[in-house]
Amino acid sequence: MSNATRERIVDEAMHLFSQHGYTATSIAKIEAAAGLTPGAGGIYHHFASKEAVLAAGIERQLARLGALREIRHVLGSLGDLKAELTLTARYVLAELDSESELLRILASDARNRPQLLTAAVEELVSSTFTGFAAWVGERAERAIPPEEAAAIAAFGLGSLLSSRLLRDVLGIPSPVDDEALIDTWVGLMIVALTDPVLKGSA
Repeated sequence: MSNATRERIVDEAMHLFSQHGYTATSIAKIEAAAGLTPGAGGIYHHFASKEAVLAAGIERQLARLGALREIRHVLGSLGDLKAELTLTARYVLAELDSESELLRILASDARNRPQLLTAAVEELVSSTFTGFAAWVGERAERAIPPEEAAAIAAFGLGSLLSSRLLRDVLGIPSPVDDEALIDTWVGLMIVALTDPVLKGSA
C-alpha cells in the first residue's frame, strides 16, 4: 500500500507541477490530489520534501525515456534510409508525447530550480542528440565529419522537439499535422545525408 501511495503522490504531483508550476504547487494541494488529508503532512511519510517528490518524478520519467536516449541502438539498420528516418520521427514524437508533463515542467521551472533540472535536461536532450549524431555519421551515404553530423542531428531532433514545445508548452497549435511534418522532415534529412554538395552550396 505504501508503494501505491508513493506512486500516486508522484503521479499527482507531476501533473500539478506541469499545470501550475513547481512554486505554485503546495504540499497541501499534492496531498489533496493524492487522496491524503490536505495539510496533515501525510506526504512526509513518503518524501522528505516537495523537491524530493519532484526528483522522484523526474527520475521515473527519465527511466521511461531510456529507449529514446539509446536511439542509435533502437534504430539499427533496416537497409532503407527513408524507412529508418520515418521510424525515427514517429518514435521521437511518440516519446515526446508521452512525456509532455515533463517538458512543461522543464520549460517552466528549469531556471528556478537549475540544481535539480539541469541533469534532467542533459538526460532528455543532450544524450539523445549525441546518439542520433552517431547514427547520422554511420548511416549517411556520404562522408560526414563529426561536427557536421552533430549539426544535422541538432537540426533534425531540434525540429521535432520544437513542434512539441510549441504545442504542449506554449499552446501554439501546429500549422501542419504530424504526417505532413514527418514526410517533410524525412525528405530534408535524406537530402542532408546524401547530397555531397549540400554543405558548400551556400
